[in-house]
Amino acid sequence: MHRLISRAAALVIALAITPVSRAASASPTAVTPNASIASSIDALIRSPRFAAASWGIKVVSLDSGQTLYAHDADRLLEPASTAKLFTAALTLDRLGADQHTATRLLAKGPIRRGRLDGPLVLYGMGDPTLGTSASPDWADRLAAQLPAHGIRRVHGDLVADDTYFAGPPIGSGWEVGDLLGAFAAPAAALSVDENSGWLTLTPAAHAGRAADVAMDPPLAIPAIDSRLMTGPASSASDLNLYRAPGSDTLYAFGSLPAGSAPRRLRVAMSDPARVAAEQLREALARHGVRLDGRVRIVHWPQDDTALTAGATLVGEIASPPLGEILRSGLKRSQNLYLQNLLLMAGVQAQTLAMQSDAPPTGFTSTEVWGLRALRELLDRIGIQPADARLEEGSGLSRQNLVTASAMVRLLQYLAVQPYAASLRDMLPLAGVDGSLIGRMRGTPAAGNVQAKTGSMTYVHALAGYVTSATGQHLAFAILLNNYEPAAGDPPASHELDAIAERLASDTARP
Repeated sequence: MHRLISRAAALVIALAITPVSRAASASPTAVTPNASIASSIDALIRSPRFAAASWGIKVVSLDSGQTLYAHDADRLLEPASTAKLFTAALTLDRLGADQHTATRLLAKGPIRRGRLDGPLVLYGMGDPTLGTSASPDWADRLAAQLPAHGIRRVHGDLVADDTYFAGPPIGSGWEVGDLLGAFAAPAAALSVDENSGWLTLTPAAHAGRAADVAMDPPLAIPAIDSRLMTGPASSASDLNLYRAPGSDTLYAFGSLPAGSAPRRLRVAMSDPARVAAEQLREALARHGVRLDGRVRIVHWPQDDTALTAGATLVGEIASPPLGEILRSGLKRSQNLYLQNLLLMAGVQAQTLAMQSDAPPTGFTSTEVWGLRALRELLDRIGIQPADARLEEGSGLSRQNLVTASAMVRLLQYLAVQPYAASLRDMLPLAGVDGSLIGRMRGTPAAGNVQAKTGSMTYVHALAGYVTSATGQHLAFAILLNNYEPAAGDPPASHELDAIAERLASDTARP
């Protein structure tokens, strides 16, 4: 434990703690029902199709503090990705939108006559944007810095080290059945290409022949065991994919119709650090840096003290501002980005705790440190532990439970912070961008509702801000659990949108 904190203290960027403004009183506000809003929402949620479902709804005026509508607002429900709002609050309060993290190259050994005698360490610190449009040439930018430090040859291994985050790469409560999908890509201190790759499955022209299965990049899942065949042109697709948790082997079986179009699926990488190391190895060659050794990977709970202690910094690239990472994560509902932000807050919380007069002992994962920091923030806001039970930072876990009241209380707090306008601009805008780009178009909610979406099987949620037709500023949370529409019924998102549209069109005077 001492080794981990010593390294963190030496290598962690100085992420400032943003002062938290004094929250308004957390005591319950009087319910002042808006009769027209109440009647229309009640008519919707009391429809027979929701007889077995659970709703939690709260609407509060940001101008008066009055609760305009509430239905089971204190019932614990699964929030899905609206839980990202809690991680957003932690990021902005504890880390700061203008701060950066980094990806580093460390030289362990002497440098003589252009040669590093020892390993070159690629050290990740949580940037989830490597390989994306925000940092497409990250490997070349790092490799280009070595000659300036007198390194033209590495007489040692290239080591990819992602132990900056201590704990499993899978968020608490993530389900095994989700882990192959890109939306459940592992959180990693050394991430690349959003920790996912493209799987292309192409049937042969004639039935009875093997279908082609290809992974891009190949190391995203390095071993493919395919028994996928080509069926008759008129047959139904029968595609089956399986990768055991922690395995490097993907199994494909079943059949695809002859002559049908290729199928492309975005799937989670098995080991992002290995892919990052390979990309850097290729960049080193492009920049004339010879690597004598092999590529090695160091994962938690391996000990990297021998690699990092006394190492020389020979390359570094900064991430985009954390506010930009948060914005992309909220707009796109990108799970990796929000989970990595929670973990970055966890590193900071752990480092500060170890610098206190009574440093803790024993092992605590980076994720738990982040959740402790979140709990401290929620306590200051006035959200009780019984009203917000969060297990990770993305909303992917079904163990996350919150009440609509807690969600709205958070939104009220965020609305009076110095970064309030920035946070609202980070949220999807109805009918305009992000996960709301195709929703509420042609209604008073379009270009008005700024809200985080949430969706999992049987779980649907929407939480954010809207301005009514009379100019009243509202915060709302709509949680719908245990519901999936029957054939012929509107999509669940339409039901939530109808409530937001009703709030946007309300003409009642405040």
